[in-house]
Amino acid sequence: MMNARLEMNMDMHANMQHGTGSTSTLLLYIGLIVLALSIIGYVYASNLKKENTSGLKKAEKVALKKKNKTILVISHSLLGAAIVVVGIYAILNAASKTNIENLNYNAAIQVTDDKDYGREHSEAPVTYEMKIPTSGTHSPHDLKYGFYKEKPTNEMLVHNLEHGDIIIYYHKDASPELIAKITALTQYKKAGSGVLAVPYGDVQTDKEIVVTAWTKTMELASFDEAKIGTFIYKYINKGPEEIPVEIRQNGGTM
Repeated sequence: MMNARLEMNMDMHANMQHGTGSTSTLLLYIGLIVLALSIIGYVYASNLKKENTSGLKKAEKVALKKKNKTILVISHSLLGAAIVVVGIYAILNAASKTNIENLNYNAAIQVTDDKDYGREHSEAPVTYEMKIPTSGTHSPHDLKYGFYKEKPTNEMLVHNLEHGDIIIYYHKDASPELIAKITALTQYKKAGSGVLAVPYGDVQTDKEIVVTAWTKTMELASFDEAKIGTFIYKYINKGPEEIPVEIRQNGGTM
């Protein structure tokens, strides 16, 4: 029953992506057609200019020159329109790939509800009860979203969790294929919250992936995009202190 439900949700997820992709692909085709028309116009105008006009009367030369100018104006307009359409396609295509709804797999996940150790701010180092903390006293400075090759301090990472960010922990010797998949997930945002990926650092674990939110932990023996996506979709922007996207567009200041 659970597998059937997961398959149905993944089908809906695929259909949603297909619909968005169809719209952006149509825009691309329109842009390319308009671009082709502008190129045809430029070629035609160029050929008109090269024509031998020595045998034409003055009025005919003026008319030909006016026609050439008109074609060039139309070609310029078509080129501008093509650039705009292709630009819109590029924006929509990029946005559709990181739409948070893409992660709504609704997969079955096992999440631990961790103890809430508070959320005071301190510049001093903090000793945490948990090896991968999901709450507690933390630095007043938080981090920008994205993929990190070196592990930032726990104090900063906990601050990110406070603002509803998701943190994905991985082994530093992970394969390039896995790194690419994790990096792709760090592109997702919701309101003033995002996703970070950091190495385990000195944490010893046999889990390939650990994903955390404020007072939430999910451990995975191996990478599972549906489960990680579901976790992100469910818990992103659910921290105790939400910051408007206008203020926190790409995470913190560090």
